[in-house]
Amino acid sequence: MNFTLSRRAFGMRLASILPAIGITSAAFLSESGFAQTPTAQNAEGIHKLNDDGKPASEKEVITPIVEHKGLLYISGIGAHDSRDSKDWTIESHTTIVMDKIKKAVGAGGGSMDTVLQANVFLVNIDHWDGMHKVFATYFPHGGPARTTVAVAALPGNSLVEINCIAAMTNR
Repeated sequence: MNFTLSRRAFGMRLASILPAIGITSAAFLSESGFAQTPTAQNAEGIHKLNDDGKPASEKEVITPIVEHKGLLYISGIGAHDSRDSKDWTIESHTTIVMDKIKKAVGAGGGSMDTVLQANVFLVNIDHWDGMHKVFATYFPHGGPARTTVAVAALPGNSLVEINCIAAMTNR
C-alpha cells in the first residue's frame, strides 16, 4: 500500500495521538512543522491589530482594528477632548476623530477611498451639518455608506464617535 503524508497531515495525526500516549503538551503544527499555539491572531484568519497595525495584545478588551477576509473593522473612535468644554466644537472634534480614523485605516492596510461604511454617533443631532462638512473633506472621491444617529452621551467628552469598515488594499 502506497501511503504518503504531507508534513502538515503527519503533524496533525501526530498531535491527535500524543495525548493518548501520555504526552499532554501536544501542540498544533504549522506547515513548517514547528509548534504553534492557537491565538486570536490566527484563529479563523482573524487578525487583531493595535493602533499602529501591529498584532494587538490578547488582553485588550477592545481591539482598535480587526482584519478578516480583506476587510478592516475599525472600533468606535472619539475625540477624547481634555480641554475646557467651552472650547469644544463639532468641527474640531470631527477633525480629531477623522484624523484618527484615517490613521487606523492606513495602519490596517486601507485608505480613506476604501472605507465602505461608517456609523456616526453625535451627542446632539443639531451638530449634523458641522460634522458633515468636515466628514466630506476626507472623501474627495465620494464617501462611504453612512448612518448618523444622536445618542445621549459618549465616553471621553467627545461630541462625535465614528466606527467604520474598510477594504484592505495595501498589505
